[in-house]
Formats: sequence, C-alpha cells, structure tokens
Amino acid sequence: MKTTSIYAPEITDIVSVRKMTALETLLEVQLPGRRSLGHTPGQFVQVSLFGIGEAPISVSSSPLRTDGLEMVVRRVGNVTEAIHRLNAGDKVGIRGPFGKGFPLEELEGKDVVVVAAGLGLVPLRSLINTIIDERSRGRFGRIIVLYGVKSPAEMLFNEERAAWEKRQDIEYHVTVDRPAPGWEGRVGVITTLIPELQLDLPRTVAAICGPPVVYKFAILALRSKGLRDEQMYVSLERRMKCGVGKCGHCQINGVYVCQEGPVFNYARIRDLKEAIR
Repeated sequence: MKTTSIYAPEITDIVSVRKMTALETLLEVQLPGRRSLGHTPGQFVQVSLFGIGEAPISVSSSPLRTDGLEMVVRRVGNVTEAIHRLNAGDKVGIRGPFGKGFPLEELEGKDVVVVAAGLGLVPLRSLINTIIDERSRGRFGRIIVLYGVKSPAEMLFNEERAAWEKRQDIEYHVTVDRPAPGWEGRVGVITTLIPELQLDLPRTVAAICGPPVVYKFAILALRSKGLRDEQMYVSLERRMKCGVGKCGHCQINGVYVCQEGPVFNYARIRDLKEAIR
C-alpha cells in the first residue's frame, strides 16, 4: 500500500540500469505492488539512498505505463554519484510525485511543439509518449519534436528517437551545437529549428524544457512565429530540494516552484523576476 506521508519514502526495487552517456544513467524502478506512480508528465520524485541523502529527479516514463517508472539521473553530486553505482536488484526510496506537470486537458485537441534542449528531453519524453499513445484516441493533433544538444555524445534515448524519426505521425527535428566526426545532421542551436516550422497557430501550443539560457530565446523564436505567451508552457526545474515547499530552496519571489510548478504557463510567470533568465 502506498504511504500516506509525503515525507516518508517508499522502498522500491531497481529493475534495470542502463548507461546512456558519460553522465546520464537510465533507471527503471518498480513500485510496491507493481502499481503505477500516477503522475502527470512534467512531475518529479525525490529519490533517496539511506545514509547518503536524496535528490529530485524528473519522471521520464509515460503515466500510461502501469508497472513502474523510469528516470534519467545525471551524475552531479554525492547522491547522484551513489545512484550511478547501483545495479538491478538494489533498492532506492521514492517520494512523490510532486509539483504540477503539463496540463493535458488544456493541450487536448491541440498541435504540440516540444522544445527539448539537453536534459530537458527527460521530462518531455513522458509528455511525448503520452501524446503518442493518446493520439490514437483522437485526443491530440500533430506532435512536433525539436531536440538540441551540445554534441552528439550527449544525446539521450538514441534507439527511441530513431523510432520517432521513422514514424509518420511525428515531425522530428534534431540539431547539435558542435558537430563531431560522423555527424551528418543539422548544426546550430535548437532555436534555429523554429523558423522553418509550419504551424496552425490557433490550435498550437509549445512545451519547453532545457538549460536556463534556452528559455528566453526559444520564447522569442516562438513569438516570432505568432505564438502567444498563453500558448507556451515552460518547465522550471529550478533548485529543487525538499519537494514539499518547506525548505524554500526553489522559491522565486514568493512562488514555490516545487508546489506551483515546475510546469507553468509562460503568461503567468513572464513578469516574475528571475523565473526566466
């Protein structure tokens, strides 16, 4: 049975561990009773290792998956370094899901432009796969995926992205800032992909996630295409720590990102200082 306390982690089993890049590892975790996490794309969980600490990690799997969840962990500190040493069969603590994800009911019936820069693909993968699954029921229109990384070595979900590229129901574009030997694709920052898009403006929304520098320029590029601020959603995975609004670590001028976000409609936060740099 799921714990009723938002402070107490559940002990979960690691089903598989797969190294994706030099810094990123994909963990598949099975919850007690093989139940679903019940999250919304864009939400996150707190992952804990007893005696070491915990870290906020985005959920990367679709909520329609009912037998567990997937997370991509970047090695950046003591906790994530320890997580990278785990193997299938080990256990971790999970709290959550926390925050507010992408409002699927507001995206329903719309064409969705996904702007995923770097590690931003991790939470957006959950949204992409949810839309793919639900399109068969007529819930969504076109899905346009824009993916940009610094170099080919940093790309995530290579096999899955190759499958997206072959699908007729996904418009997929990828670019790198710096090419490497063997790279034959597009070169340039992710915003260079936006001017070429053909959009049905009244029915289009955008979902953006990536490094802080991306937001300002992605928003400007989407505005130049005719999208209004109300048609854009941004994920501000900013300085998360406790997940429950107690530590104040994620606070931006009175707004607790872990509680009111991390996904926001851009029109709501465009005047919030320090939200978008």
